Amino acid sequence: MRGVWRELADLVLPVDCAGCGQPRTELCAACHRALWRGGRGAARVRPRPVPAGLPRVWAGAPYADEVRAVLLAHKERGALRLAAPLGAVLAGAVRGVGGGGGPLLLVPVPSARRAVAGRGHDPVRRIALAASAELRRRGLAVRVLAGLRQRRAVVDQAGLDARQRLVNVAGALEVPGAAGRLLTGVPVLLVDDLVTTGATLAEAARTVRAAGGRVAGAAVVAAPGSSFPFNSA
Repeated sequence: MRGVWRELADLVLPVDCAGCGQPRTELCAACHRALWRGGRGAARVRPRPVPAGLPRVWAGAPYADEVRAVLLAHKERGALRLAAPLGAVLAGAVRGVGGGGGPLLLVPVPSARRAVAGRGHDPVRRIALAASAELRRRGLAVRVLAGLRQRRAVVDQAGLDARQRLVNVAGALEVPGAAGRLLTGVPVLLVDDLVTTGATLAEAARTVRAAGGRVAGAAVVAAPGSSFPFNSA
């Protein structure tokens, strides 16, 4: 219900650009260009060190400045209409990963139920749905499946180093109910808003593989700038 009220407020209240604060526009042209990395598009990224089991990861933009502000506005402040431009950026990362040319299943990394309740929406799922719609408009066979959920609570990852994050998320995810059957037969692409150490994506990939799914890779909206030099196959 909170998400509904936020959407109604977006329609009637004046807004400032989520990236730079420019008045009377939710996302100005300059910040929109920043999301697209100045026209360079998505690129393959790799955290260092690379956690075991991490699939290929593509990101749409460096996590800094305007991009960081836009992601946080959508995630934490409920600027729900930003899901569309963020979804377009994620769609570019999905196209970078590919999947063999056939149908593709996007599986969002799940948020904790408490976080979803507190925010009034699931930001990663919302961005994934926007990316799926963008990709279908381009003629690609894509759908979103809530194929993962948290099986136990994890602590806030902020402030944890790479090793601590691996321990924190180990065994934290599961494939719910009948979703296991839906994960087989098509390439699975994990999606998230941000990758830092890669610990969560590695655990998500392990969980999907254990359920019989084939992980084609992962796509995220943003990654630290230090991850972007990796562009070779």
